[in-house]
Amino acid sequence: MKRLAATNVVAKAPQNKNAVKCRKWRPAVEHIGIDVHKRQSQLYIVTEKGEVIEKRILTERGRFSEVLGGRPQAKILLEASTESEWVARCLEELGHEVVVADPNFAPMYGMRSRRVKTDKRDAQALADACMTGTYRKAHRTSEIRRQLKAELAVREALVRQRAKHIALVGALVRQQGLRIATGSADAFLTRLEKSGLTERMRSVVAPLVAVMRKLNEQIQLLDAELEKLASEDEQVARLCTMPGVGPVTAAALVAAIDDAKRFAGPHQVEAYLGLVPSEMSSGEKRRKGHITKAGNPRMRSLLVGVAFSMMRLRKATTATLWEWAMRIEVRRGRKVAAVALARKLAGILYAMMRDGTTFKPCVRKEGMSSAA
Repeated sequence: MKRLAATNVVAKAPQNKNAVKCRKWRPAVEHIGIDVHKRQSQLYIVTEKGEVIEKRILTERGRFSEVLGGRPQAKILLEASTESEWVARCLEELGHEVVVADPNFAPMYGMRSRRVKTDKRDAQALADACMTGTYRKAHRTSEIRRQLKAELAVREALVRQRAKHIALVGALVRQQGLRIATGSADAFLTRLEKSGLTERMRSVVAPLVAVMRKLNEQIQLLDAELEKLASEDEQVARLCTMPGVGPVTAAALVAAIDDAKRFAGPHQVEAYLGLVPSEMSSGEKRRKGHITKAGNPRMRSLLVGVAFSMMRLRKATTATLWEWAMRIEVRRGRKVAAVALARKLAGILYAMMRDGTTFKPCVRKEGMSSAA
């Protein structure tokens, strides 16, 4: 702790020559770069007189208030992370202008040496980007959408835990030469009772069964809340009009997109969700690979699940969509077709959010051959 206190405040000339050029003029307000971490954060403060102050503090509301609460209004830049939103709100309450930047924007760290990366250098690079405007703002989700994301994350954790228990019980039962009928995860315990387990095997899987009962109860409670949201939230209810899209998928997409106006079009949303092919092209050669898998993996998985369901059920209301996917399946296989359909569905659902419209059934035209 003594060593930390000794290097807590430093006033020295910048090490980066390019940074010196940026600071020949005196800023009208203070500019601060904060490299936020889970336990400690690094601050790099450039005062109105051009002086530099470096601090390393605990990532706590009280410490931010002590260090920055008494300072004049400043422009603060920090990169988007798990802690960035509450830190930004805390600093805004202190009267500062806060910008949450996209960490994937490479020019923001253009003045940092590629061979040496430290928290101090990162904070300095953020301060330099704050002064020069070399950053790209990250979207800050609204409070209600962040709460929705949290609920969906909890539900996903519970569903994954239940799936692990189901797989383990199934493996133990198969070791005894028995099999459990296939079906939904919600009805797994009912099917387990009808599988003819021995008393010995029942006692072995009893702890897992007890846990799964509790998991089912909690998942049902969360599903009930999402169904209530689907009836009250206009955007979620609008997306649920598409066949195959339930409250979970609709709520997840609404939480992921938040504000439809921040996207230029459906293709940008498809790229945002990581459903577009990767590309490594140069010169006259064009190479495309698997999808980028950028963005929210939960949302991507839900859309692919809807695509598989649509291709399997083949409802008349979605005939144009699944027939288009079936033609791709003939050429490229079922998995590629499902991902392609998921990408198209993402664009359609986004357009429904943007335009405020419901899903219109796309019935097959007369004389159009079925792609069976």
